[in-house]
Amino acid sequence: MRKKKCIAMLLAGGQGSRLGLLTKVMAKPAVPFGGKYRIIDFPLSNCTNSQIDTVGVLTQYRPLELNRYIGSGQPWDLDLNNGGVFVLPPYMTAKSGEWYRGTANAIYQNISFIEQYDPDYVLILSGDHIYKMDYNKMLSAHIDAKADCTIAVRPVPWEIASSFGIMNVDADNRIIEFEEKPKQPKSNLASMGVYIFTWKVLREYLIADDKDPKSKNDFGKNIIPNMLGDKKVLLAYSFESYWKDVGTIASLWEANMDLLKVPPEFDLNDPRWKIYARSPIMPPHFIGGSAIVEQSLIAEGCEVHGTVRGSVLFAGVNIASNAIIEDSVIMPNTRVESGAIVRRAIVAENCVVSSDCVVGELEGDIALVGQETTLPEGFVVKAGEQVDTDEIARREAETHE
Repeated sequence: MRKKKCIAMLLAGGQGSRLGLLTKVMAKPAVPFGGKYRIIDFPLSNCTNSQIDTVGVLTQYRPLELNRYIGSGQPWDLDLNNGGVFVLPPYMTAKSGEWYRGTANAIYQNISFIEQYDPDYVLILSGDHIYKMDYNKMLSAHIDAKADCTIAVRPVPWEIASSFGIMNVDADNRIIEFEEKPKQPKSNLASMGVYIFTWKVLREYLIADDKDPKSKNDFGKNIIPNMLGDKKVLLAYSFESYWKDVGTIASLWEANMDLLKVPPEFDLNDPRWKIYARSPIMPPHFIGGSAIVEQSLIAEGCEVHGTVRGSVLFAGVNIASNAIIEDSVIMPNTRVESGAIVRRAIVAENCVVSSDCVVGELEGDIALVGQETTLPEGFVVKAGEQVDTDEIARREAETHE
């Protein structure tokens, strides 16, 4: 293989349990977002736009949908003879085989893949964030500082700082202390889960980490603290544009709603930084004569006869007359029948919200309907509730008892 200056390794194997029923049958990076995308489209598009043409996607939990979606990498212009996108699941060898034990172990198990390209630098990415970022600018900062590791950081509200890896830096943005989810953070400068390492240095630390039986095999808990302890040069790279960790139902809903603001907090319609995706081949959407549509995203293949306000409708969604959708996210190929009301909710793919159902409420936590669920006529899903076929069967069994 021809030598690469920098390749990317995208960690996409997380279970995403905080997304509840949305990740019951698929990995978190495969979850739909923004009317026509999936979460993984954003780091992959960032790589394409940053001219990083070799990407390893490390999968583990429920990989089928993600593998199918990535395919050859053609939508992101990553179907190349030398480079491209590669799905890298855990694998067996003649002597052993095991699941990825942590983020660092996932990279360690793929050292042979990385070394095919003899890179000078390796970019480590998470597969569950929504943002647009030029990784080349971050790489230039890393090279100029002669850093061993550069971590993208951004300020977060103090009240949620304890949920992140927190950096303490000096006047030159050198990291002097790293705290993984501290109870009492000393700063609100949070890691974005985007790292650039000088490969020769990282390789040594990965090998040493694998030999340490006490290690959690994690970048935040082990690799980065060990590098700091050894006085390696760690640089904080400040990023101040939109970035959202969509690891919870509430944050996923909020990020979708951010697209609808005027002007949008996160602009998908930026010709200078396109977001690429594998799009379905569907006809244009149709808005019927009885429909009311306000401040919403309506994807191709949709048919709307009811009322849609402040919502995101994915491809192939059908909204019947007298149905009301407000402040909600309706994922692909879902049908909402006449008289149904959906408010402050996420309805997953291939669902049917039958006549006179009520999903969600005007206030409170986000309601969720899981994939391929048919709600019976008149069924009620309260604020914050999660419902799928199994939950409906359980409720019906309790009723018959």
